[in-house]
Amino acid sequence: MNMKLDRKEILKALETITIAGEGKNMVESGAITNVVTFGDEAIVDLVLTTPAMHIKKRAEDDIRKTIHDLVSSEAKVKVNIKVEVPTKENPNQIKGKAIPGIKNIIAVASGKGGVGKSTVTANLAVTLAKMGFSVGVLDADIYGPSMPIMFDVENEKPLSTTVDGKSKMKPIESYGIKILSIGFFTSPSQAVIWRGPMASKALNQMIFDADWGELDFMLLDLPPGTGDIHLSIVQSLPITGVVVVSTPQAVALADAKKGVSMFMSESINVPVLGIIENMAYFTPEELPNNKYYIFGKEGAKNLSEDLQVPFLGEVPIVQSIREAGDYGRPAAMQTGSIIETVFEEITKEVVSQVVSRNENLPPTEAVKITTMAGCSAVKK
Repeated sequence: MNMKLDRKEILKALETITIAGEGKNMVESGAITNVVTFGDEAIVDLVLTTPAMHIKKRAEDDIRKTIHDLVSSEAKVKVNIKVEVPTKENPNQIKGKAIPGIKNIIAVASGKGGVGKSTVTANLAVTLAKMGFSVGVLDADIYGPSMPIMFDVENEKPLSTTVDGKSKMKPIESYGIKILSIGFFTSPSQAVIWRGPMASKALNQMIFDADWGELDFMLLDLPPGTGDIHLSIVQSLPITGVVVVSTPQAVALADAKKGVSMFMSESINVPVLGIIENMAYFTPEELPNNKYYIFGKEGAKNLSEDLQVPFLGEVPIVQSIREAGDYGRPAAMQTGSIIETVFEEITKEVVSQVVSRNENLPPTEAVKITTMAGCSAVKK
């Protein structure tokens, strides 16, 4: 009479085996993915997380011996072993997750340095706060942090606070804005000489190990260009949208176009809320009705039309903007000034675009970045 093996008996027998280094038995851990019986033959599919030969050999021997001892000594046992090594998580990689309590995350970017991106960020922040929103600024420009100077807090140091039993950094507050910057942790004369992973780790801590509380808007002051930090940010956070700052001259517009293209690319897919033209024109105090287009006229506005993204407004060259930034009191706080009016109009446009974006587009997903054979792959 031909013997017929019982699949349930085999599974019960395999529950007595524990793979070396694991606490659960083969069946409970999911290592046994399938058991098939044909008369006196049993085929066992096993998945291991280590390619070590001695582990594979021991697991195969244990399966055979256990079935022979507990089910049938005459069973013909075949073991198919597949090795699936889990991808090791990079401890310096910023993890993609939202920050509880923060409704909108707006990145402020520029393709080129020196176009006034940080100045625009600071003035957007104080204008949003004047409009009644709760605002935070994360200075993500690791290699050139300027927010401590612009908000007159360069000598401040974030304190530690306890939230739900965990120690968190408490952002510095200035003019009602919560601020964190690498500049709080380094000397003004000290150069930040870090490789990408170290910069990402510092950002990771300022983003997720801080007590930001409830915010309507978090503004991210990104470094210029399209590099590691930008990828780390889009990988780390579901960004609501990005605002691109440019000056009118051709060389700045070319770099701004690259920045817009990066965020709009299929692999990144972060909505571009619009372009702001900084240093659009110069009006001297003695000739208030005159406009001198020193760097070219409406270059960023034309670029926004070419790229089919909103134009958020233009900021003139006004001496008080530079003085206010150096003094540590953003120019948009000057009641009754032309800059206050300019930034009120621009900020209203930004808010309008955020509302439209949230009504018409699904939430942005944090980008997942993997490394394969020495080259990076970016995917959703």
